[in-house]
Amino acid sequence: MRQGELLALEWRNIDLVRKVARVEESKNDHRRRDRTQGRDVPLSSGAITVLKSLPRNLSGMVSDIGTMAVVHAFQRACKRTGIEGLRFHDLRHEATSRLFERGGWGVMEVAAITGHKTLAMLKRYTHLRAEDLAAKLG
Repeated sequence: MRQGELLALEWRNIDLVRKVARVEESKNDHRRRDRTQGRDVPLSSGAITVLKSLPRNLSGMVSDIGTMAVVHAFQRACKRTGIEGLRFHDLRHEATSRLFERGGWGVMEVAAITGHKTLAMLKRYTHLRAEDLAAKLG
């Protein structure tokens, strides 16, 4: 999910039984002509565990963390681990690529998880490692 989508999550949009989070409005929904808005994002078992551990608050928001707090925390984590030049948004590229490399995922399945509406944008976010492809070749 995009950082803005994560920070805008409300508990009313989380279904722990179905393991789905409803993103009410994605980044480009206001540009779409077909007027469909939002998307359902499948949640991993790890995400479900984290969500179950979070306290509920009166605002209904899953988190009350702001954008700049996330940016600064991410920068601190990168600095502590010696990672340079990585942005939070790069994690979306990485996740997209790793889903394909993991195998067993079709293009439409990955697009449903990542929220990419077009094949061109999905391709733009996918960066496969040559050494992983070589291993598959045998």
